[in-house]
Amino acid sequence: MIVTLLGTGTSSGVPLIGCTCEVCRSIDFRDKRLRTSIHLAVGGKSFVVDTGPDFRQQMLRAGIRHLDAVLFTHEHKDHTAGLDEVRAYNFLQRQDIPVYAHKRVLTQLQTEFAYIFAEKKYPGIPRLQLNEINNEPFELEGVPIIPIDVLHHRLPVFGYRIQNFTYLTDLNYISDQELEKVYGTEVLLLDALQIEPHISHFTLDQAIALVERIQPEKAYFIHISHKLGLHREVEKRLPESMRLGYDGLKISL
Repeated sequence: MIVTLLGTGTSSGVPLIGCTCEVCRSIDFRDKRLRTSIHLAVGGKSFVVDTGPDFRQQMLRAGIRHLDAVLFTHEHKDHTAGLDEVRAYNFLQRQDIPVYAHKRVLTQLQTEFAYIFAEKKYPGIPRLQLNEINNEPFELEGVPIIPIDVLHHRLPVFGYRIQNFTYLTDLNYISDQELEKVYGTEVLLLDALQIEPHISHFTLDQAIALVERIQPEKAYFIHISHKLGLHREVEKRLPESMRLGYDGLKISL
């Protein structure tokens, strides 16, 4: 399996017009973060988790020419706004793109992208096949997927475990029961928004504490805001097995 970090930032973590903070002024490519999303190449299949506003740019940058399915973690715009861009894969592959998400998320997508699901469809719109999932293991194109239920303040969000890889974004709480699904993970991607406390995301210290509890071989922090600071400075304070993720990073398992 190859995991590509398409984006590791937040809506407050991407370069902003007119911003003079040290992250926006940095010339380190690792500080140039698009909205958080990943691509999975596993079992001969190509999956994306979340389609944020930067989805088109991310897929072009990564050179991903085939897409078998999209998984969603939750319904926030920074994770769904680029859904329309899957139309390019409809055109190339001449087939509908399966979408997998919680019922609540599917309902939100049908509201926000009502034209996609209209009875009389405009030519050229995305063609999607909606698939409802719950907090139970399922197979995606023959690949076993384990959803992990976490909380983003009070909003339920799905993380995912695929083989020895676990992806947990947008959370500040995970129960002991759900944490059992994560133990034994080889590589963990985990939300670490900033240094200061936040109402719906882990701080860096909270993320480090959770990684120390899970004990994966390697952990990468994602969903990074400007407030976390410069990549090179933050990495100096991280334990050996932990790193900041960055856009374009490829992880082989």
